[in-house]
Amino acid sequence: MSSKDAKFIPALRFNILTPLYDFLINKFFRERQFKEELVRQADIDGRYRILDIGCGTATLTIMIKKAHPEAEVTGLDFDRKIIEIAEAKIQKEMIQITLVRGSSFEIPFPDGSFDRVFSSLMLHHLTTEHKYATAREVFRVLRPGGEFHVADFAKPHNKLMYGVSQFTKMFEEVADNIRGMLPGIFAAAGFEPVRKTADYSTLLGTVSLYKVVKP
Repeated sequence: MSSKDAKFIPALRFNILTPLYDFLINKFFRERQFKEELVRQADIDGRYRILDIGCGTATLTIMIKKAHPEAEVTGLDFDRKIIEIAEAKIQKEMIQITLVRGSSFEIPFPDGSFDRVFSSLMLHHLTTEHKYATAREVFRVLRPGGEFHVADFAKPHNKLMYGVSQFTKMFEEVADNIRGMLPGIFAAAGFEPVRKTADYSTLLGTVSLYKVVKP
């Protein structure tokens, strides 16, 4: 097992839960609502090259491609099992999406390869070190003026979400998000401006949307 494999956390933390990923995300999160908004806020041109990091079962990746069929869309994930699920979903939709196995903190593409990069409910799985590395890698693979659009756990935006977050933050990797560290991580990578665009209440805490730009 490589060091990268050893640090890899499956989508629901345990491999046995991977086949249930779509069902559980739909049950516990306002997934379609915030993902549709994430796609809208990206203001995608049909000619854009788009990367969805930590694409999971490709729910967001498919939404992007169906909304913008002329765009070149790629999904990146490290989990072989979840990529197999994603491939089956893409084949069922009969659309063209490229899936690549790789990590978000060592993105296997040249500098300036993409116009937009997306991440949905993935960053909270990473250690602090790998969150910073991922932000730097996204900055690298974006062209100047490109944008990074993120949906992930964040600092609670009301008292109810504060209460819920007391459970969620017990997971070490999620604690960074709940402490409100993501904007600073994006800024440290060179993104400017860094803007939070929305907050959503979920059964596991606040999910916030971000739009950050590579100058």
